[in-house]
Amino acid sequence: MKTDSEEIDKLIKQSLNEKEAEFYDSLDEQSLFGMMGGLYKGPMSWILVVMTIVNVIAFGVAIYCAIKFFGTDQTNELIKYGIGFLTMILMTSFVKTYSWMHLNRQAITRELKRIEFQISILSSKGL
Repeated sequence: MKTDSEEIDKLIKQSLNEKEAEFYDSLDEQSLFGMMGGLYKGPMSWILVVMTIVNVIAFGVAIYCAIKFFGTDQTNELIKYGIGFLTMILMTSFVKTYSWMHLNRQAITRELKRIEFQISILSSKGL
């Protein structure tokens, strides 16, 4: 069973020249790893590189705090390392959430470009 979007895609691909078809294909859906690689391209890439480095450091500190937490018997040390662990895990969660929101923004932008391109092609062809 064909859907309307498949039929529209077929019509658009038939009406495109080679350069337009190449651009249209570049707007297709990416795999998860392709989208993650796309995070490190563009004007915001330096922020994501810094956030990745901070994420790795925070995770390392969280592991250190967890090891120290289970290796001590003093209450003050337990509180200190427990709060340190929770803080670092929260920081890691926030960084990952920001990265996923950025992935979502890129996917939405790609879809909007694809729709704009389809509308412009269809309107120029009179379909």
